[in-house]
Amino acid sequence: MLNCDDAGVYKISDDIALVQTVDFITPVVNDPYTFGQIAAANSLSDVFAMGAKAISVLNLVSYDAVNLTIKNLKDILRGSLDKVHEAGATLLGGHSIKDTEMKYGLSVMGKIHPNKILRNNTARIGDNLILTKPLGTGLITTANKQEKSPENLIKKAIFYMTCLNKKASELAQEVGVTAMTDVTGYGLLGHLFEMTNDNISMQIELSQVPFIKGVKELAKTGLFPGGSKSNKKFYQKYVSLSNKNITKEELMLMYDAQTSGGLLIAVRPQNSELLLNKLHQAGLEWCKNIGRVTKSKEKAIEII
Repeated sequence: MLNCDDAGVYKISDDIALVQTVDFITPVVNDPYTFGQIAAANSLSDVFAMGAKAISVLNLVSYDAVNLTIKNLKDILRGSLDKVHEAGATLLGGHSIKDTEMKYGLSVMGKIHPNKILRNNTARIGDNLILTKPLGTGLITTANKQEKSPENLIKKAIFYMTCLNKKASELAQEVGVTAMTDVTGYGLLGHLFEMTNDNISMQIELSQVPFIKGVKELAKTGLFPGGSKSNKKFYQKYVSLSNKNITKEELMLMYDAQTSGGLLIAVRPQNSELLLNKLHQAGLEWCKNIGRVTKSKEKAIEII
């Protein structure tokens, strides 16, 4: 069985397991404070994807001292710290080096009861699939680097990228779900593939997949990041297109490498509506039921 869990888990007692992950990114927006927020939310996400509570973090700073000021660095760290506090975690310190390109992220430690760990490949036939953030941040931020992304799209992308997956993770634990992951560098279709195993496949309803409003028009420019193009090259052999009306823009957006993307949750059908209602009541009204888990088919993912 494929095992590509989002974080490492170390059991230290019958009641406590530690969840550990690390991630860092290059700037995806121009504002240092906002970049710090996004980088922190992105790093924290893997702990939330395992259903765990974040407890402590360490800063990872690769600092471009030639092009950025000390104030820029302080703003990055301040943005991150605000998100760390929002997550309920504590900053313990970190490490920095000088580099020719700015990179920033966190090493994150979480905790969870060993019996409550959520894996990404334990979905069951009949489960519904809920996605908690719309797609398109990879395209938007890449186009923004070339000053070709409309300001309103940048603002929307920032809103979703700075939104923690904490509440969605807590509600998933509360309702009880069978599997969970987050949608980041491998795009929706790549992370869906990671959720499959020898017994199951995924069926996705194109009409239910949420995209950031306006991003389909931007997709016509073709300004997708290299990671999105690599995702398509690698994962397309696992995808069947039963929906012949899908546009090439929509398909590429489903391969789009996301930064601080949403959670992808497999939940029993009898609990699906309850979870969606709780997510919507919590203010996450953009969450959608995008498909279901089926018996294993020739192709791991079918888009209908």
